[in-house]
Amino acid sequence: MYLLDEIQRLFDHGGPVLTAILVISTIMWTLIIERYLYLYLVHPVKIKTYVDFWSKRTDHSSWIARKQREGVIGDISLNLKKNLTVIQTLVAVLPLLGLLGTVTGMISTFDVMMKFGTGNARGMAAGISEALITTAAGLVTSLSGLYFSSQLQARAETEMHRITDLLI
Repeated sequence: MYLLDEIQRLFDHGGPVLTAILVISTIMWTLIIERYLYLYLVHPVKIKTYVDFWSKRTDHSSWIARKQREGVIGDISLNLKKNLTVIQTLVAVLPLLGLLGTVTGMISTFDVMMKFGTGNARGMAAGISEALITTAAGLVTSLSGLYFSSQLQARAETEMHRITDLLI
């Protein structure tokens, strides 16, 4: 129960932008996990199916065979790169949301200073706290997503080269 209270307190201090960062990062991580599940569970089965189909063909050099090979490689490419652009976009959006939280926190701080002067340290601290929490949350979630996004992109490229070599 103590952990839930601390999480609630963090979100209270982080403001509405922190909730947006949580939602966006949850979507990003769901897509990243989906991509890894595809790469390790579904993709190998599809590759085996395509390679078996290609190896059963007796003709590999005709126009029809080349077009079928191009179609298979195109299908694999689409499946491998699915959602990677969305993940990369979310990785880019998260630090911007952190910056938005910084701006709203500082606006809140300046609003307190305008109303009460510099004598209300607690009010100013709340705005600064919001600014720092959202900045850190946006950067941390973005950096973690950036690593996995890059790794998924590299893996997709490697798999494309591998399947191109297998279907010769």
